[in-house]
Amino acid sequence: MGGDVSGSPLSGRTVFFPPMTEAGVRTISAAFRSVGIDARPMPPSDEETLLLGGRFSSGEECLPQKVTLGDTLKLLVHGDVAPEKMALFMPASNGPCRFGQYGPYMKMVFEEMGYGDVMFVSPTCADGYSGVGEHADELLRTAWRAMVGGDLLQKILLRVRPYETEKGAADAALNDAVGILCRAVEVPGEKQGEKLARIVAALRQGRKRFQSVPTDFSSPRPLVGVVGEIFCRLNTFSNEDVVRKVEEAGGECWISDVTEWVWYTNADHHRELKRYGKTLSMEMLGAKLKWHFQRKDEHALLEVFEGDFRGYEEPHDIREVMELARPYLVPEGTLGEMLLSVGKSVYLHRKGVDGILDINPFTCMNGIVSEAVYPRVSRDCDDLPVRVLYFDGTHADRRYELEIFMELVREYSCRKRIRRILPGDFGAAGSAGA
Repeated sequence: MGGDVSGSPLSGRTVFFPPMTEAGVRTISAAFRSVGIDARPMPPSDEETLLLGGRFSSGEECLPQKVTLGDTLKLLVHGDVAPEKMALFMPASNGPCRFGQYGPYMKMVFEEMGYGDVMFVSPTCADGYSGVGEHADELLRTAWRAMVGGDLLQKILLRVRPYETEKGAADAALNDAVGILCRAVEVPGEKQGEKLARIVAALRQGRKRFQSVPTDFSSPRPLVGVVGEIFCRLNTFSNEDVVRKVEEAGGECWISDVTEWVWYTNADHHRELKRYGKTLSMEMLGAKLKWHFQRKDEHALLEVFEGDFRGYEEPHDIREVMELARPYLVPEGTLGEMLLSVGKSVYLHRKGVDGILDINPFTCMNGIVSEAVYPRVSRDCDDLPVRVLYFDGTHADRRYELEIFMELVREYSCRKRIRRILPGDFGAAGSAGA
């Protein structure tokens, strides 16, 4: 298994992945390398990213499209990779969100600029992920484990970094832990059981690396839940590293991760099959088996961290989040991140968070709809502070805005009725808290 991609459309090309999280983009690249596909993250975004992305777009597109286009053009215009040797990972999407038009628009731009040989990799359930070649099934399982592992390491980073006593130590631990995980993920030719055991061992090493970070957990910080459009909330360049700014203002963040979206698309697939009378079908059986094995793998990796996430548990089933949104947005008629953002805000309130930040690109439909119902959400959640932030790449100074928000968060923390569970020092037994 793995290693031979001579029959793959990707043979002779390098697949580049637009970054959402540092851990996620590195681990998913490693998963592709495990089946013999050359893959790597996009280089870091910078001002040239926005310059190129803005020059070759109309201004009506959202920020994630500008960033992705600009990052890709940087590689092409500087000759870092030839168009015929490049493949861009760009998942497809249905529905009204502009994300579904990123691929077609970028193809048009590349053709006009003479880069029409760039290949787009847009795997979907409908095509059986055939675009990645004969090792699609193996890759899907490995990529899922890599994605979960990356999310868990990012989650540990946000648990540890606000309490580090040596600045930069937690970020260094993340870099090391992700490197360990990537080396485990990219090993080719392993059976699924062997691969899982190797990834589990790598996560254990990564956990120990985080436990070596000097920390002081004696004064718990107010906890801010971070929701919103998936790329903008997770891509630190796009959101101007807003999570770190919250930490600098005295807070701690719990951010909705990448796998939340995967669980949502799984649930939406089940809903569609039922809607079209395919409840008893081979397609539904396949969807249920996929759900089962993804959940099994997720549990195996989560067990590595024992009680580290006590009080920070994610929903057992994404449909719980969808139902929590029902009083504000009907799940059957409202699709995408607006549903998840609203439902997750209610879920996080019930876990005892002290405020919600909803991060979106400027003019994003998901943010606009969510913002319209947040006054009701806040009122129903004991006047929980909720703030929607929009980003357009202009790098405005938001310190004053965040300071005001954090004052509201601290005030709410003193009067809130639902007290959260504090896990205690990282790696230690948890305790009931405020």
